[in-house]
Amino acid sequence: MALVAATSASLVSTDEPTAIAAVLLVVYPLWDVVATLLERRMAGTGSTDRVGTTNMALGLAATAGMVIAAFSTVGTTLLVFGIWALLSGAIQLVVAILRRRTVGAQWPMVISGGLSVLAGTSFATMSASATSGLSTLAGYSAFGAFWFLVSAITLNIRSRRENR
Repeated sequence: MALVAATSASLVSTDEPTAIAAVLLVVYPLWDVVATLLERRMAGTGSTDRVGTTNMALGLAATAGMVIAAFSTVGTTLLVFGIWALLSGAIQLVVAILRRRTVGAQWPMVISGGLSVLAGTSFATMSASATSGLSTLAGYSAFGAFWFLVSAITLNIRSRRENR
């Protein structure tokens, strides 16, 4: 998140993504894949978690799409990132709603998933504008990191309470 914010000036181009922006945009969905793998490992669900498998496949497809889009235009990059944010946010939202009764402490993930759906829709819509830049993605990544942290803290607190 700090790296994206620090380099947000490189995200202003309306022509094509800069090298640093391209790297960050390729790594972002890949990080989501890693987070899903870690979650599966901690939860012990393994390959039986179809939603996690779907989310990882989506993240890998988005990573590949971002590699291609990064050599294209900002509009294409926004479109690919927007579609990924919308779909991964929808998955996150559904999972959080389903887990709220069994796992609890899912409100940060509900908020984060809902915001990803809205942001993804916005990015995909903005992709059609010739004046759109990638700087809005810096804010998205900052909020994503914030809600990821809030979720981890909330789940940690809940786990400690249950262990007492």
